[in-house]
Amino acid sequence: MGPRGRGGGTPVTTTQQDVQIKPAKRPAAELRALAESGAAELGWDASADEVIAWVAKNFATGAAAVACSMADAVLPAVVAEQLPGVDVLFLDTGYHFPETYQTRNEVAENLRVNIVDVLPHQTVAEQDASEGKDLFARDPGRCCALRKVEPLHRSLAGYELWFTGVRRDEAPTRTNTPLVTFDEKNGLVKVNPLAAWTFDQLVQYSEDNLLPVNPLLAQGFLSIGCAPCTRAVAPGEDPRAGRWSGTDKTECGLHV
Repeated sequence: MGPRGRGGGTPVTTTQQDVQIKPAKRPAAELRALAESGAAELGWDASADEVIAWVAKNFATGAAAVACSMADAVLPAVVAEQLPGVDVLFLDTGYHFPETYQTRNEVAENLRVNIVDVLPHQTVAEQDASEGKDLFARDPGRCCALRKVEPLHRSLAGYELWFTGVRRDEAPTRTNTPLVTFDEKNGLVKVNPLAAWTFDQLVQYSEDNLLPVNPLLAQGFLSIGCAPCTRAVAPGEDPRAGRWSGTDKTECGLHV
């Protein structure tokens, strides 16, 4: 069986700069009301397919985007089943592992999605010149803000809704993740269809559907971010313990 959501032909890939920013089709108040009604309708434990079906009923495919870290292809594959051709936003920080870029390319080639490379305003070299070398080591919060949070915020301005792969079992900070909410910071609906999944469910789904997966997962990297700020975790450790290890930082800022 081929990858679920597999599409034939030449993969479509663009950069954030190539994408024409789309004006919001509906005002924030209407989107907030939709998020509230969706949360009430779906409750706490609706399946991923039910959550995405609600999105497909209330939003055009072009109004939605999937944020993907390229640890695996489960979220893009699940969403593309009902929203084929959906934009998948890849935050190209310039610091990713080679395996992450490899996974990104496999997703572009094998799934019915449109990969959008979202870039920071500055290259790594330009940031080193303006902020000092290795900002990630001195001020990881600012580095994340410049290379992840601001670029995503800028990119999301063209959408009414974004999907994330946040799961409740990932960390104590994510235990109360809802399926649908209104993202006040970015001004659009935020949907977490895999929130109730466990890591084992994620792996099983990926294996059952022959989806691209980042090779680092098999090496103990259960949460994959930028190479300088990510390590493998020991058995029994929090899956996100390898992110910004040795600091008090637990989130990059995308979801808080």
